[in-house]
Amino acid sequence: MLLVRNRNYRMFFSAAGISNLGDGISALAFPWLATLITRDPFLIGLVAAAGRLPWLLFALPAGVITDRVNRQSLMVRADLFRLALTFGVVAMVLSAPPLPLADQASTALSMIVGLAAAAFLLGTAEVFRDNAAQTAMPQVVDKADLEAANGQLWSIEQIMGQFIGPPLAGLLIAFAIPLPFLFDAATFGVAALLIWLVTMRDVPLAPKTTSFRAQFMEGAVWMRGHKVILTFAIMLSVLNFVTFGVLATLVLFSQDVLGLTATGHGLLLSAGALGAVIGGLTGPALVKAIGARRVIVTSLAIFFPAFLVIGLSSHPVVAAAAIASLWGAGMIWNVVTVSLRQRVIPPELLGRVNSIYRFFGWGSIPLGALTMGAIVAIFEPTFGRDTALRLPFFIASGITVLLLLYAMLKVRLDD
Repeated sequence: MLLVRNRNYRMFFSAAGISNLGDGISALAFPWLATLITRDPFLIGLVAAAGRLPWLLFALPAGVITDRVNRQSLMVRADLFRLALTFGVVAMVLSAPPLPLADQASTALSMIVGLAAAAFLLGTAEVFRDNAAQTAMPQVVDKADLEAANGQLWSIEQIMGQFIGPPLAGLLIAFAIPLPFLFDAATFGVAALLIWLVTMRDVPLAPKTTSFRAQFMEGAVWMRGHKVILTFAIMLSVLNFVTFGVLATLVLFSQDVLGLTATGHGLLLSAGALGAVIGGLTGPALVKAIGARRVIVTSLAIFFPAFLVIGLSSHPVVAAAAIASLWGAGMIWNVVTVSLRQRVIPPELLGRVNSIYRFFGWGSIPLGALTMGAIVAIFEPTFGRDTALRLPFFIASGITVLLLLYAMLKVRLDD
């Protein structure tokens, strides 16, 4: 078993699991804290968008930097930076008036701005850390082990980040609002230590004497010439736009449509994690059994009915089952596409091409969050809050149908 025979992967794997436990806690704590500050869906969507905006702004330069510096050191520094930032969120909460705020519009606005700023800085560190981590995987495991390594890594990330983290966050919030953020800070410290202990293979670094622009263009030219990688990047951009767009308003959907508490919302997210774990563990076997192209089409075929079911549902169990299928489909997609990138992109270009790919895929997330939050805010006066909160799911369902048809007709992949 890979975890048993590869000590460095074991440390890498453990760092990812612990770090994602903290991420799972903050994934619930940040939007829940935002709902204690304001009930405005646009402002709540703004906080979600701020955390993802760095992918749009910094993904491209992060790729060049990843190829120019020691990737291990970059990950450690990013985790330590996130540790310090999370302590800043704790300080903000402790200095705030008692929550939830009532009739304190100016205070609420200043706190939302502060929370969005913290989310933006944390997201910036995440851009550099995650790009370096995904780029470094071939330095930790052999190419033959990439599907297994990625499947196991994403499974533990989902277990810790979605299955354990959100319910734990709900319990911690019940005791005291700052507690989940303190826990999150501790996980960043432990993750930094574990990454520091990993021994990675050396890879050639891009020379710092060559201009930043020239090195970026090397990656861009390579990606433009690889039709499959470019196609997947564009498809992921659309998929993440709708998926994370609905996630931006999911916390309000949980509260106002499903009637869930913080703990209940955490369990709802945990259902998604369960689906992701199943997808991560079964994805490599599916690729071997039916081929990568069929796996891609199958995963897209799951998205559109799942979005539709959530939008029509008023029962937490039904919504949880649909969310589980969404996360599972997304994980299967990742097993194919990320392993493909790590295998075919030259090591000296991997950071740059990876960052361009993730610019497409992750740069659309803040746009989706803002768009879906605005849709709810715009249509609520006309259709009511219940219907307005369902609209993003119906829109996501329609868009993913188009993605499925495109994949069936246009995507060709040499299995």
